[in-house]
Amino acid sequence: MSDRDPKLHDGALLLEDGPAPAPAKLENDKKAEVAAEALEDILDLMDFDVDVDIREDDERIVLDLVGPDAGMVIGKKGQTLDALQFILNKVVNREPEGRRHVVLDSGDYRDRHDKGLVSMAKREAKRAVTQGKVVTLRPMSARDRRVIHLSLAKLEGVTTSSSGEGMRRRIQIIPARSR
Repeated sequence: MSDRDPKLHDGALLLEDGPAPAPAKLENDKKAEVAAEALEDILDLMDFDVDVDIREDDERIVLDLVGPDAGMVIGKKGQTLDALQFILNKVVNREPEGRRHVVLDSGDYRDRHDKGLVSMAKREAKRAVTQGKVVTLRPMSARDRRVIHLSLAKLEGVTTSSSGEGMRRRIQIIPARSR
């Protein structure tokens, strides 16, 4: 038995005394497999019946969830999916060199969600221009705000700005002033 004996305590895995192992450097060609394996382990602990499919390029690793419980992994407004994606990025990108962004998706949720955000943003931008008033959107995640900022960046007649702190941060759609 090693000097790092795993113990469960209130649902958390604690390691007994002993030096922590140095983080292993991951080669780019192994990052996708490491991310998929870590995700499968977490989903098994959550008791979800889901398989992980890998799609990747030089910059990104996309892990697609398929199976009977794939929809449940999304969580409320994608929060579970976002949290798992955050963890996987921390696991895979411990070393600054060779970073590859891990994107976690379930049944094309990300694509459908982003299209809905873009549609809503354009609708609200049109309202801001028509009424000549600033339109303030509901609070949303940094990822969702980024999608909206990018979708309206090239739209003439409006600018966007974020205001607020933390989970209350919102986007304001500001119509251009008539001269």
